[in-house]
Amino acid sequence: MDPVIVVGAGPVGLTLALALARHSVPTVVLDEGPGKEEQRPARTVVLREDTAALVERLSGSSFGGSDAGARWSGWRSMRRKQVMRQLTFSDEMPSPLHVPQHVLTGALRDAIADERLVKIAVESKLDTLEQDSSGLTAHTRGPKDTWWRGSYLVGCDGPRSTVRKLLDIRFPGRTAVERHAVAALRTELPWPGEALLHRSPPWPGGGPEVTARPLAGGIWRIDWLLPPRGDLVTPDALVARVRETLSGWCGATPPYDLLDTGVHTVHHRLARRWRVGRCFLAGDAAHLLGALGTQGLDESLRDADNLAWKLALAWHHGPTGALLDSYQTERRAAVAARLRAADQSLPLLRGGGGLRSYVPGAARGQDALLTDGHVGRGQLGAPGAYAESPLSPGSSDSTVLVATEPGAPVVDVGVTAPDGAVVRLRDRLGLSQLLVVLVAPGTVVWDRRHWMKAGIMPRLAAAVTALPCPAELLVAESYPGAAAHTVLLVRPDGHLVAALNGVRPAELYAAAEAALGKAVREAPEKGRTKGGGAPEERPGSGPKNADAAHGKPGSEPREGRAADGKPGTGSNGDGTARETPGTDPQGGRPAGGKPDAGPSSEPKRPSP
Repeated sequence: MDPVIVVGAGPVGLTLALALARHSVPTVVLDEGPGKEEQRPARTVVLREDTAALVERLSGSSFGGSDAGARWSGWRSMRRKQVMRQLTFSDEMPSPLHVPQHVLTGALRDAIADERLVKIAVESKLDTLEQDSSGLTAHTRGPKDTWWRGSYLVGCDGPRSTVRKLLDIRFPGRTAVERHAVAALRTELPWPGEALLHRSPPWPGGGPEVTARPLAGGIWRIDWLLPPRGDLVTPDALVARVRETLSGWCGATPPYDLLDTGVHTVHHRLARRWRVGRCFLAGDAAHLLGALGTQGLDESLRDADNLAWKLALAWHHGPTGALLDSYQTERRAAVAARLRAADQSLPLLRGGGGLRSYVPGAARGQDALLTDGHVGRGQLGAPGAYAESPLSPGSSDSTVLVATEPGAPVVDVGVTAPDGAVVRLRDRLGLSQLLVVLVAPGTVVWDRRHWMKAGIMPRLAAAVTALPCPAELLVAESYPGAAAHTVLLVRPDGHLVAALNGVRPAELYAAAEAALGKAVREAPEKGRTKGGGAPEERPGSGPKNADAAHGKPGSEPREGRAADGKPGTGSNGDGTARETPGTDPQGGRPAGGKPDAGPSSEPKRPSP
């Protein structure tokens, strides 16, 4: 079975490759650059609780405890000289993670260096993409022109996505919604560890809004809101802003070390389609957002998390339209809701004076809205729920209501794993296809070997074993809004499928089957892999082909061969990809200009 091709080696592409490797799916990452991230202290990312847990789980790094990343102790919102709102982060209100992007990317690259199922091809710029009934062929140019053969391809190649252009997908939206001057500097401010939003600062030249967010080592990132289409920000003008702002906050300009500067322009765009046949878009290639404190990388990482387990199921068991189509349905709707909320709020928050400035409570309402965007709450900041997902099971008399609505991300509670270890629920995501969580108060005081054979556990364990794909049974002392013996079914990306009242094998099976798009109907043993590596080779175990445009069943794939019957990237048998250097000195194409879609000389395997 050919690997998945990921175009783009930024945080999203690297995260997707690591997530696929967790599901024993080999990937090739096409990196247009030299394989090193430019160090820009002023280019940082703010991650919410769920996305921070995702990258820490996949990379094996704890960025909040590193020399570069920081988790804020609190949030402060000011207007002129008045403090409008203060928040203190805690276990009940987790702090966002603030980390330089080159540190995040470097940690993901380090994790990939130890992952045998992921290959990074540097200095490989995509220029040709062809789909057929059994897979796709991509051509890259660089020091060595190469044809690559893949089962699926995901474009994580940024706002100017080559994949999106080759697929002829429109990318409408708004240009220059917001513009910020940015500086990273080392200094001391009056609020150590706290992030600050200061609207209408009282000193001359303060501008409409200034944001200060701490990093590790006494470093701060400061953003000044600029007119959407104004004059260029010169270095002298930016230094003047730094000195005026520090003087306004501290009474006098404290000593500081200016590390990096830049101008950040925010665009709002949404691709019309996120899937064409075997090709998908993710991250900035599919959407751009970021006004009013929202962070685009959050949604981009959620794209990767949502798509990884669905591609893995299709790779191991064969594609179905419902499962793969649900990626666009779920993620595009979630991002569109965030964009819609930001666009509706912009006139209120950036519209200036008028009658709104005299409405009682208007300023506090605006500050509350901006705070939500910055700290990850409400419509501007909270993770989206997939309430209208095509993978949602139908309601039944056995379903119950808990604090998490079906389709929303689950709460990260403590759970007991199969080996008896007490871990966080998010730590178990991505390890198997589904999670089944039993809420059983009091079990923590008993040895697992005793309560695994008592009460309802044997019946629930048997029901989990009979599910249509591998699943892991976990036990929680409690879950918000859940009564004792509630059974939660959780997707690999951490979204709740259903909550059932007790052990209901038939309903649990139906909910699992719906969550998988009815893609897997094998016994659990047949979907597992040996040793956590590449999938065990079994006759007929690979996916049936999908029509390039509709994902309809076709013929068996011709593994390891390009569309012209010549050797393609394929698999070397160890999960890595084979590559075929181009033979034409002018373009690296095989003779004939592009792959020929003629018949393969390799015999097909028997259908299952």
